[in-house]
Amino acid sequence: MRAWVADAARSGAIEPVELPVPVPEADEVLVRVHVCGVCRTDLHVRDGDLPPHRERVVPGHEAVGEVVAVGARVTGPRAGTRVGIPWLRRTCGVCRYCARGQENLCPSSLYTGWDAHGGYAQYATVPATYAYELPGGYSDEELAPLLCAGIIGYRALRRADLPPGGRLGIYGFGASAHITAQLAIAEGAVVHVLTRSPAAQALALELGAASAGDADARPPEPLDAAILFAPVGDLVPVALEALDSGGTLSIAGIYLTDIPPLHYERHLFRERSVRSVTANTRQDGRDFFAAAARHRLRATVTPYDFKGADTALDDLAADRITGAAVLCMPA
Repeated sequence: MRAWVADAARSGAIEPVELPVPVPEADEVLVRVHVCGVCRTDLHVRDGDLPPHRERVVPGHEAVGEVVAVGARVTGPRAGTRVGIPWLRRTCGVCRYCARGQENLCPSSLYTGWDAHGGYAQYATVPATYAYELPGGYSDEELAPLLCAGIIGYRALRRADLPPGGRLGIYGFGASAHITAQLAIAEGAVVHVLTRSPAAQALALELGAASAGDADARPPEPLDAAILFAPVGDLVPVALEALDSGGTLSIAGIYLTDIPPLHYERHLFRERSVRSVTANTRQDGRDFFAAAARHRLRATVTPYDFKGADTALDDLAADRITGAAVLCMPA
């Protein structure tokens, strides 16, 4: 099969290769990949921002495709089912975090496209109990970014403790943010978007944001909650200063540049809080896809031919993509 690999010895590049079609383990399914989203985490894997977990790994953890084979112990999904392959690939199931419903913090957790080969390939495997059966009414291309951008954005939104009808600030407006904003608006929030991209500002207003301004600008009103999607530590004090008393800043990324010193009175006093987001639980994914079935979310997608995966990542790094990039696989 055709695939792309990120080589730990060649930071900043991926290369096309031919690999054997993988054989699913007893608890896995084999998926013929139709499309795969291009996530900023793939960029961090390629560029070495994340420490390599595998010397030559196939990136990609937003894969949508059809089950074509199942392992001996799999009871579902069956062959022919459309499924999604997400970031979270395995957890131990027995540690204290797994036991209390926080499997995203499992110290033995493994991740697609980092610990195991992912969706930048014609075929990929996934443990059956970690795959998602996907809602109808969406194309494969629309579903791909929901598998990470959507789920992580959902968890970040819940971690932000936004009150009903509250005022939410969103810093950065890429794949995850533009999906999360729609969900927050559908649930009754007033959303203010702060991003440096004029195209992203225009998209935010088109999707129903109350305002859209520069990333370091003040929103037009104090915020009850904020989510930082841009991996820019300099924006942490900016977002904290925009919070009203009791507000929470949720930081959605797996990677963030250094945060500058905080001033207690300006940034944290009056019970303002900062929370990080670490991966997601499977329940987050199930809850998110149930919400996506209730609220028709619009995933703004830029398709790329599979042979242009390297270009897609370069465009993402240069902020030339509005919404989400999606690789379309060869037949």
